[in-house]
Amino acid sequence: MILVDANLMVYAHVSGFPQHKAAHAWLDGRLNGSSSVGLPWPSLLAFVRLVSNPRIFTRPASVAGAWRQVEEWLDCSPVWIPQPTERHREVLGSLLEKQANKAHLVPDAHLAALAVEHGLTLCSLDGDFARFPGLRWENPLS
Repeated sequence: MILVDANLMVYAHVSGFPQHKAAHAWLDGRLNGSSSVGLPWPSLLAFVRLVSNPRIFTRPASVAGAWRQVEEWLDCSPVWIPQPTERHREVLGSLLEKQANKAHLVPDAHLAALAVEHGLTLCSLDGDFARFPGLRWENPLS
């Protein structure tokens, strides 16, 4: 059971990246597999924000087009949206305390907390996730 970070979604969707083919094959394999795939709202919304941003892409997707992609992913049978549990405040707080003065890691800490709470492996190309104790994470393209 996995939780997917936005960067894998972006690389899987945008063909101009060197990681596109590998990311697309990896994500497609998971979405058509039998193991649960957690697509949390922060990752999904970051995907929409990133791929539709004209400051990032010369030919960005429309917000509506990006949202249609999200809906296609959400319609895949192994997909679910992990929600914070009653432990979220405690788990997130603990992860944030260990990252003192690293404001850029706050969104990552939220994803890490969701993964820890649900016993998921967080899949990302972002090595910063190694900073969170107790988190199982992997870079599926390495």
